[in-house]
Amino acid sequence: MSRAFLVVMDSVGIGGAPDADQFYNGAKPDTGANTVAHIAQACAAGRAEEGRSGPLHLPNLDALGLGAATRLASGLPAPGLGAQPSGLWGCAQEHSPGKDTPSGHWELAGVPVPWDWHYFPDALPSFPPDLSRAAAEAAGTEGILGNCHASGTAIIAELGARHMQTGWPICYTSADSVFQIAAHEDSFGLDRLLEMCRVLAPRLHDMKVGRVIARPFAGTSSQGFTRTANRKDFAISPPAPVLTNWVQDAGRRVHAVGKIGDIFSMQGIDTLRKGSDAELMCHLSDLVGNAEEGSLTFANFVEFDSLYGHRRDISGYARALEWFDHEIGVIQQKLRPGDLMLLTADHGNDPSWSGTDHTREQVPVLIAGRGAGEIGQVNFADIAASIAHHLNIPAQGPGRSFL
Repeated sequence: MSRAFLVVMDSVGIGGAPDADQFYNGAKPDTGANTVAHIAQACAAGRAEEGRSGPLHLPNLDALGLGAATRLASGLPAPGLGAQPSGLWGCAQEHSPGKDTPSGHWELAGVPVPWDWHYFPDALPSFPPDLSRAAAEAAGTEGILGNCHASGTAIIAELGARHMQTGWPICYTSADSVFQIAAHEDSFGLDRLLEMCRVLAPRLHDMKVGRVIARPFAGTSSQGFTRTANRKDFAISPPAPVLTNWVQDAGRRVHAVGKIGDIFSMQGIDTLRKGSDAELMCHLSDLVGNAEEGSLTFANFVEFDSLYGHRRDISGYARALEWFDHEIGVIQQKLRPGDLMLLTADHGNDPSWSGTDHTREQVPVLIAGRGAGEIGQVNFADIAASIAHHLNIPAQGPGRSFL
């Protein structure tokens, strides 16, 4: 019996989405965005020297086919990524009408999103009056703060002190289909914040808002505010059984690492491990060493996206990629005969692009444990079908195995 490890490098896109002209950062379409190629080009040109230096160095990912997949998807060169692949490699295209986390992950797990997400307008106020009233009622306050599009770190710096004075929660959104609530862990209370999100989530899910996100923070106005690690996403449930359900229904174990539990509302998941990306890498290493035969481990490494992509930090993104490359190379050496490890992404977030939103891109499909060769251009849902094929379990949905 074999094991499978599906690892999502959040936002590590490789350009070339055929419908990128239909997705925007502000007024600019995502046509031409390419997370990996533009980072590699910036590194080669000496424009990504903060905390690192020189050309982008990703020997393990490149050996699996990252550079080749980038060229296949977009035709763009990625300086420093020119290895002859020793893994099975290709690129994948998303069909769901979104470039957000749930859309990408659900489709990777075999279920394209069958509806259009609801997005709040980039206006003041962003939320309709009845929703704002419902949020205040759920908080037990007379009103809310924010009510706008905002960066999470910027809005707590701007409104954190007023929040502590009034007790009103800070509610904001972004270009994603999200309703985010920031509140101080001590003065407002973490349990109170989570309960507020639980109360509001069904209403927002009925609107087809993808996630209600609790964003707790700590600190003082004099020393500054920082977000804590107690974030929690209340995500709308997938509309049909996904890969994790297929594996469980076959009597196998499913281990989630990182945001996976939140993204899938714990559907089909036996164990969940969370933490920083460094902690998640330790969890992944442990599972590669100890997970049961026949099991699926589904992991998401989010800091490429959350810390560097949205903040348009090319040097930081490059550092994160190089760290990940080294660590995943060590973990690959622990794979057992018959194991499959598939590395991919859920969307792009080109740090050289305008705006702060995700970018609509194809993603790499890099496979260790199934020999070498090109699988070509495939669909997101084919990844779920291929993992089901590897585990010898029935697959559902539109995907077709490329193994």
